[in-house]
Amino acid sequence: MIVRHLALLALSALLAGCGSADAKDSAHLPVAQACFVTDTTQHPVVLEVASNSQDRQKGLMDREALAENAGMLFSYDYERSPEQGFWMYQTLLPLDIAFLDNQGVIVSIRQMHPCASSRSNDCPSYPAGVSYWHAVEMNAGYFSSRQIEAGDRLIWVQDSPCKP
Repeated sequence: MIVRHLALLALSALLAGCGSADAKDSAHLPVAQACFVTDTTQHPVVLEVASNSQDRQKGLMDREALAENAGMLFSYDYERSPEQGFWMYQTLLPLDIAFLDNQGVIVSIRQMHPCASSRSNDCPSYPAGVSYWHAVEMNAGYFSSRQIEAGDRLIWVQDSPCKP
């Protein structure tokens, strides 16, 4: 019981560092410890998991900041087509998005820019260009600065996915 309480306390502190503009909206999302794995290194991340339609639609809207190694995992129960993608309506942060296949392999990475328009129809869409099952949004420049690219993998499990 004490271990669980300490884990929840640590998780709360970690999420507080994510810089959520509206903690009530993000506090209900499950959090996954994950790891981007390249041929040469591993990059641990903490991802909020948006796995239902309402959470996926809200995404990272209205966030003013995102911790360096934090992001959001969008998970689907079916394969999405190459034309489907994401948009940046009411999203304040420039983001990178990695589209993943059903095994967590990165199949595409895109850069997305905030949309200043108050009209959703004025905001561009960022299609994946390939079929995908999951997507991960991170701060702009995250993937390139760590040399993470298509063919690399995201591993997310209950226990720590990164090995020392």
